[in-house]
Amino acid sequence: MREKDTIITYLYESPCGTLLLGSLGDKLCLCDWQTERHRNQVANRLRLVLDAGFVSGTSPVIEKAVSELNEYFAGKREEFDIPLLFVGTEFQKKIWNALRTIPFGKTVSYAGIARLIGMPKAVRAVANANGANAISIFAPCHRVIGSDHTLTGYGGGIKTKQFLLELENAI
Repeated sequence: MREKDTIITYLYESPCGTLLLGSLGDKLCLCDWQTERHRNQVANRLRLVLDAGFVSGTSPVIEKAVSELNEYFAGKREEFDIPLLFVGTEFQKKIWNALRTIPFGKTVSYAGIARLIGMPKAVRAVANANGANAISIFAPCHRVIGSDHTLTGYGGGIKTKQFLLELENAI
């Protein structure tokens, strides 16, 4: 396979679960919890849209992602500067980019994200796009909670979501 049609993957062991990191060229396209029940859907979407296969290994982007994740979990990093490749619809990309504006240590509701993008009635669509995020932590979908401040669904599980928010002192 040529580099442009190969997603290089690497398993990262975090303090709260295993993440599958993936890079395509010089961008991170995957940071997905391995407990995620829709994990195969994410992989299939990437495979189809990018017309790419998966190969285990590492890359400069993955090495940088691992370094930044290590710093994050050690409480030494609040922002990431990894180049990301979002793979989805334009609406999904709008949501995933909006996630990146949620400050470290803060949470926002699905309704808040819908208002942020100028579509206040699109709460359900926002929730669905949030759930389809393939780049967890870097696009911090764990910072999105219910309007009643409950911890709603998360790909890594509610305990992982709670761990991340506690790490960031958001709850």
